[in-house]
Amino acid sequence: MSALFSPLMAVVYSAISAVLLFWHAAWDMVLGDANGWDTNWSWVLGIVFLVLTVRTALIPIVIRQVRSQRAMQLLQPKVKALQDKHKGDRETLHKELQELYRAEQINPLMSVLPMLLQAPVLIGLLHVLRHLRPTVTSETARTLYGWTLTQFDSAANAQLFGAPIAASFSAPGATIKIVAAVLIAVMTTTTFLTSRQMILKTGWAQDPQARTVQRLMLFGIPLSLLVSGALFPIGVVLYWVTQNLFAYGQQAWILRKYPPPATANAVGQQLVPAGNSIGKQDTTSPAPKVGAKPVTGKRARR
Repeated sequence: MSALFSPLMAVVYSAISAVLLFWHAAWDMVLGDANGWDTNWSWVLGIVFLVLTVRTALIPIVIRQVRSQRAMQLLQPKVKALQDKHKGDRETLHKELQELYRAEQINPLMSVLPMLLQAPVLIGLLHVLRHLRPTVTSETARTLYGWTLTQFDSAANAQLFGAPIAASFSAPGATIKIVAAVLIAVMTTTTFLTSRQMILKTGWAQDPQARTVQRLMLFGIPLSLLVSGALFPIGVVLYWVTQNLFAYGQQAWILRKYPPPATANAVGQQLVPAGNSIGKQDTTSPAPKVGAKPVTGKRARR
């Protein structure tokens, strides 16, 4: 498996590098040697537009995934009925579910397959950006994925507001720490807002386990990024911020165009993969204020 995976990822790394080099060349042609505010704008904008290009190319896959998930959500009452009917008889349940999916012309794998197709691309983005650092001294390593020595050295030494994009928060220097801290704060905030956006639209899950997953997505992942972000190179954090902003807008559009069905019990379903962005949960309860406890008792029955 790894023997097949490595050549595949090498192709992905080369393709992503080609896109990054294309955007760098394009912005270098437009801006020339512009380095205002101690920033190599052709490389910074190259990273930003690399993310935008990749995420835009993945939109058809994301839409197909969402359509499949919506169809599965509409089918959840029937699935739940079959699960209750054949509790303890897994073989019969499997046959009945396959017949149901065949009758409804639904392929359950389509709600997962697009996400699996996106994973190598998103991993490739992170790998290429983490590879661009001055500590890579081998000529063979620097010319991997179609880079020239000049291009690699230029990217590895590029700066954002005076901080090298290859440096992380732990590197010495006040400028590096300030730039990294601001980007990490923005990364953490946008990750939280993207999860919050979904919960405000669909509400908290009624199932306690699913609600725990929602809280993990809402609070746990942003907090983990707040800590782990200190280890990321500034270029990777910039990538993550750009991706989060794109994911937030994309998710807002998806929620308007493909709203979660009112009859579906979509607890724990993935809607948009982020990477960082990272999946969001669909539920069907009313959308309370984020952080509020679910309504129970007489008020819940009204």
